[in-house]
Amino acid sequence: MAKRDIVQNAIDLYRGLGLGTPKVAILSAVETVTVAIPSTIEAAALCKMADRGQITGGELDGPLAFDNAISPEAAEIKGIKSPVAGQAQILVVPDLEAGNMLAKNLSFMSNADAAGIVLGARVPVILTSRADNVRTRLASCAVASLLAHSQRASQPIRT
Repeated sequence: MAKRDIVQNAIDLYRGLGLGTPKVAILSAVETVTVAIPSTIEAAALCKMADRGQITGGELDGPLAFDNAISPEAAEIKGIKSPVAGQAQILVVPDLEAGNMLAKNLSFMSNADAAGIVLGARVPVILTSRADNVRTRLASCAVASLLAHSQRASQPIRT
C-alpha cells in the first residue's frame, strides 16, 4: 500500500504541475513477471490496482526494465507493446536503494536537474541533499510552490 501511495502521489504531482496524464513505468530488473524477483510481482500488482481504479490519473505498465521504460528502440526489440514502454515520464523504482542510485546516476552522470519534494502531507515539503547545488534547491522551491498552488486551487479552504 505504501508503494501504491507513492505512485498516486507521483501521478498527482505530475498532473498538479499541469503536465497532463503521465505514463508511469514500474521498474524491475526484467520485464516479465517472475516469482524469483519480488519487484516484478509488486509491479504487476500495482498495474492491476490501476486497472481496478485504486490508482488513478495515469497510465501504468510494469514490470519494465529501465531500458524498456525509456527507450522506444529497446521496447520494440523486446516486442513490448505498451503506451508506456519507451515513453515513461514517471519511473517507479523497486526500493529506496535503487531510487537513490538512479537519482544520483541521473544527476551526476547525465547532468540531470532534480527537485527534492516529499509528498503525502497537507503541503509539499522541500527535502534536498547536502550535495545539491543552488539550481536544485531553487527547482525544489519552484515545484513545491506550483504544487501547493495547484492543491489550493482544487481543494476547499479548511477552517
